[in-house]
Order: sequence, then C-alpha cells, then structure tokens
Amino acid sequence: MVELVKYIVGELVENKEAIEVTEKEESAKVTVLSVTVDKEDVGRVIGRNGKVANSLRTIVKSASIKSGKRFIVKIGERD
Repeated sequence: MVELVKYIVGELVENKEAIEVTEKEESAKVTVLSVTVDKEDVGRVIGRNGKVANSLRTIVKSASIKSGKRFIVKIGERD
C-alpha cells in the first residue's frame, strides 16, 4: 500500500525526493499511512476543498478491501 500511495503522490508533486510515506500499525486491522511532502506541494496533495486527498483515501480504501485491513491516510508537510 505504501508503494501505491508513493506513486500517486509522486505524480502530483513537483519535488518527488521530498515524499515520505511511513506505515504505523494501530491495531491488527488498522494501519495509518503518514504522507509528508514539501511545504510547496501540500496544496497539490490536498487539493481544492480536500478533493484530491479524499480521492487518494478512496483509492487506498478500495485497494485495501482484499487485505481485510483498514488504512487511514494522514497528510502533512516537511519543514
């Protein structure tokens, strides 16, 4: 799932080297994916009114159905 998120976010941002996706298991069924990008690219990943971020979350949710796990995507900026 990390590779999928990295690929999608990489297509949205200018500075691809600044992308960092970390995976943290909250429980056996819940995993949090934290996406950090460059300050200038945060707006591109979130989108107008959060539409791009919501689309990213929908794609991750659809891709995770077979695994039986729930993934939560959090987006932040790198200092």
